[in-house]
Amino acid sequence: MSKTPRKFEIFTDSTEEAGARSGQRLDIAIVGHVDHGKSTLVGRLLHDTGTLPDGKVEAIKKMCERRGMAFEWAFVMDAFQAERDQAITIDAAHIWFSTKKRDYVIVDAPGHREFVKNMVSGAASCSAALLVIDAGEGVREQSRRHAYFLHLLGLSRIVIAVNKMDAVDFDAARFAAVEADMRDYLTELGITPNHVVPVSARDGDNIDTRSKKSPWYDGPTVTEALDAIQLPQADSEAALRMPVQDVYHFDDRRIIAGRIESGSLKIGDELLFSPSNKCAHLQRIESWPDSEGRTSAEAGQSVGLIMDEQLFIECGEVISHVAKPPLESNVFRGHLFWLGREPLSTGKQYKLKLGTLEAPVEVQSIDRVIDIDDLAMTEAASGEASIERNGVGEVVLRSRAMLALDEFGTNQRSGRFVLVDGYDIAGGGIISMRGYPDQRQLITGKSSNLTAVDYGISHAARRQRNGHKGGVLWFTGLSGSGKTTIALEAEKQLFQKGYQVYVLDGDNVRGGLNANLSFSPEDRAENIRRVGEVAALFADAGFIVLTAFISPYRSDRVRAREVAERHGKGAFHEVYVKASLETCEKRDPKGLYRKARAGDIAEFTGISAPYEAPEEQELIIDTNDLSEEQSVAALISHIDESFTTDDN
Repeated sequence: MSKTPRKFEIFTDSTEEAGARSGQRLDIAIVGHVDHGKSTLVGRLLHDTGTLPDGKVEAIKKMCERRGMAFEWAFVMDAFQAERDQAITIDAAHIWFSTKKRDYVIVDAPGHREFVKNMVSGAASCSAALLVIDAGEGVREQSRRHAYFLHLLGLSRIVIAVNKMDAVDFDAARFAAVEADMRDYLTELGITPNHVVPVSARDGDNIDTRSKKSPWYDGPTVTEALDAIQLPQADSEAALRMPVQDVYHFDDRRIIAGRIESGSLKIGDELLFSPSNKCAHLQRIESWPDSEGRTSAEAGQSVGLIMDEQLFIECGEVISHVAKPPLESNVFRGHLFWLGREPLSTGKQYKLKLGTLEAPVEVQSIDRVIDIDDLAMTEAASGEASIERNGVGEVVLRSRAMLALDEFGTNQRSGRFVLVDGYDIAGGGIISMRGYPDQRQLITGKSSNLTAVDYGISHAARRQRNGHKGGVLWFTGLSGSGKTTIALEAEKQLFQKGYQVYVLDGDNVRGGLNANLSFSPEDRAENIRRVGEVAALFADAGFIVLTAFISPYRSDRVRAREVAERHGKGAFHEVYVKASLETCEKRDPKGLYRKARAGDIAEFTGISAPYEAPEEQELIIDTNDLSEEQSVAALISHIDESFTTDDN
């Protein structure tokens, strides 16, 4: 006799809801290697919790009899003809069911390798996962792949069901071996599974009722393990993030429309739009079909905002509170899974989808390719790496425009991204800013009531007096490449030739001007920003300034160029002092590489922090091959040719 049905509904559109919600709800992804019994487990779970409506089991039995097949619980799930014929799950189905404690939506995602994209898209909306492993076959390549994808999607609440225990006679030793294998793998990912449960989905052992066949097991059933999962923090409690979907014009009103992904807002709040950095106060909240408006709104609600100022806002900007804004950068790291037909490769451009934003990005580098089977990381050689279909890696993506970003560890809603190749979704992952700075403070001006000074000495007069133009020679390269050595020797020789010349390097600015800065990515960027401003003032005064800084971030050097060239086009020359990491480590004049390798220096450029080599520069000095004398001669020749006036 069947139990009184609680709830049952199956649908394939992840945006659809199965009726009114009651009480708590947890969305769970169910994944597993093909043929490990995932759909069977779901079908049995629905039956044993009393979720199936009366007559459903009988209908499946009759269908199996007509086909001459044994009864399969999986047919509760496999609604498509192709799945029944092939005995695999193709699409991601969403099933609403409930236990005595709370409601669930289970996303049954396909385990077959060819349908990994469906699995990922289905699991992306979930907060927890149930991973199914065959007790006889054990942990397979797809089991590890799915576990890694769950890790990339931020699903750390995981219950493991070791299925088909009946096929191994409920052998405790076999269960312990499979459990240890999966726990070891998850530990490498920083995940501790909530519970590992021995089950027989076909017979209902340890699904909703404790089985007498496993007296050696004293843990929870599957439903008890699911009920024990703590609900994640409510999205409404996180920092406000509302991507702008569109701007509508009604009468004299500009209504900024979008869906609140996290946090909440209320009338009177001062809101910040990123990356444009425009601010205004919220005057009215429109919601449909409510014509009276509302005083507040929170995560999950789609609203229209009317501000107290008429701002020009574009689709894709992100709304936040001023106190807790997203990061701003044009470069970030992506821990990425790749599903594209063609391999992901360095230098190729893709379309980035981030909230409502679509922007072109380029793969600046592929830093690591990860072997899913044993989590071995292959450090990618420059320009040689690619990530094949169904592969995983760590990449650096760069856009031309500034992006509003959140690290995944800070905000899971806004910390995910998707890459599109042509018209196909080809990959996705989570955002990390490890080694890269938040550039918001570097591009946001705070001064006001300023009046430019009109100097009494013209640039022409300074050039006439000095015999040369002012300019910035911006040296960049790894520590140990020879930047300071070349700059100091060149300064001596240029001074003897009558040049007004000065060297700025890390030691002479860090001891005074920038003594309050650390070596964090943000402070490194601020260090270079200040140096760029000082160097530009020297150049404006008619000096040749030689700056010897690693300056690892390309965006910082671009800003330094823009500052210098406010005083005249061509005033900034980037000099790439090129030397391989191996060469620099062999030189190691200050012993810094040795300390970095030993872990005594955190975030050391080239070892644990990124270095972005120039793409376009005015001069390359390759110290792998050139001596100090040759390097200095090449620099002075360049300066004589580029900065000496015709009159000299």
